[in-house]
Amino acid sequence: MKCLRIIVVMIGWSMTVWSMDMKRELDLNGSWRFEIGDDPVYATNLFDDSEWEMIRVPGRWEDQGFPGYDGYAWYRTTFLLSAQLRDKTLFIHLGRIDDVDRVYLNGHLINGEGRFPPDFESAYTVDRWYYLPSSYLNSEGANLIAVQVYDDFLEGGIISGSIGIYSTRHQPDLLADLTGFWKFKTGDNLGWADDNFKDADWDSILVPILWEFQGYEDYDGYAWYRKKIIIKNEWQRETLILALGKIDDMDEVYFNGQRIGSTGRFPVHDANPNNVFWLYERFYTIPSSLVRWSGENTIAVRVYDIWIDGGIYEGPIGLMTRESYQKYDPAKQNRIFDFLKSVFFPE
Repeated sequence: MKCLRIIVVMIGWSMTVWSMDMKRELDLNGSWRFEIGDDPVYATNLFDDSEWEMIRVPGRWEDQGFPGYDGYAWYRTTFLLSAQLRDKTLFIHLGRIDDVDRVYLNGHLINGEGRFPPDFESAYTVDRWYYLPSSYLNSEGANLIAVQVYDDFLEGGIISGSIGIYSTRHQPDLLADLTGFWKFKTGDNLGWADDNFKDADWDSILVPILWEFQGYEDYDGYAWYRKKIIIKNEWQRETLILALGKIDDMDEVYFNGQRIGSTGRFPVHDANPNNVFWLYERFYTIPSSLVRWSGENTIAVRVYDIWIDGGIYEGPIGLMTRESYQKYDPAKQNRIFDFLKSVFFPE
């Protein structure tokens, strides 16, 4: 329990410092469309919500005409992406949601906190900040935000916070955004690192989102991610770095079949559940000798999850230059975690 409290403090400190670097670009406080009940079609752009109620966000739904309601409900709103925002890294801030949420951008699941029944787990204390993948944004028209909420008891809904679309300086400039679908398979086989391995029959899951949200509830252990990418010939003069965001818990990364780095220890024996590797942002230098310029390249990521949540769960995900990495300086935060880890979880 002591270790858990320490980790909670670390996360809280990290999010407080990080959120101070955010700038609100669009204010989404105010009236949203709202409907109790649950239907997957509510996440899609094709659904017509014109007959739904209007509800104030943030605010408890009990105070807005739905007294005593516990269960599922959906919120929907739209926003336009101005020319000034199209080249910025954007997040949505949804504040505190009671109890569980899943958030969709233009019909694509982008993240969520907590667990729905039957394995209910509340996340009502978590301040929601979710990355908006540029590949899902519509620069020519309206963008739909749909939020599925489950409330177990007492108050429910999008409760509090400065709701809106935010930009941040604390994100790197990416040459290529690799957010989206990656090939995925549970289990472990080092042959899966081979760039010629055939992964056509593997599942496809979203990155970055926990694998528990994508059909792998309660799975702990080894799993692999794979993705094919084209690296432009014009980048030959750059030192390329692969950004893989945060991974729960440990990882080993291969590029065109060659290991280029890891976080944590492999092979895993008697893994310590009190590790804090899942709080670190991953960045791996790609040796230029391994790159097939203007050709197809394979990224393979071996992951080991000790317990609870697992997988590549938070961005940035993509290719960047060494210069962009140095401006971003993620090492500052990681050094703080290194210090706390050495104090509270000495080896």
